[in-house]
Amino acid sequence: MTYLDRRAQLDPANAARPAAGTVLCALNEINEPGGKTFRYRSGDDVFMGLVIRFKGDVIGYVDSCPHFGWPLAYDGDHVFSSDHLMCTGHGALFRPLDGKCVAGPCVDEAMTQWPVKVVDGEVVCA
Repeated sequence: MTYLDRRAQLDPANAARPAAGTVLCALNEINEPGGKTFRYRSGDDVFMGLVIRFKGDVIGYVDSCPHFGWPLAYDGDHVFSSDHLMCTGHGALFRPLDGKCVAGPCVDEAMTQWPVKVVDGEVVCA
């Protein structure tokens, strides 16, 4: 699978997708506003996730731009441009709370949510 294989990223049977209950990080490791990326590999399967904090909410997304499948951040965990998430591939801008694209080549498409929750100060797969 390549980074551009968006369908494999979204497949619930992706062996690299972390199971519910997997601890991802401490909540205080993610700035407000800010994001943290996660990469998992199992055999040929790869899963890329993104967890953001914005206006008090903690939200997970599959880290794959709907336009071309690239991860949003190529430079560490820098995913915000002002009050939007930004794909560094073609500059698409997404609303942080629902993942909907508001500017760029995939307007009106949305990022796919990745269920996460906060438990005792840790971000966990839901």
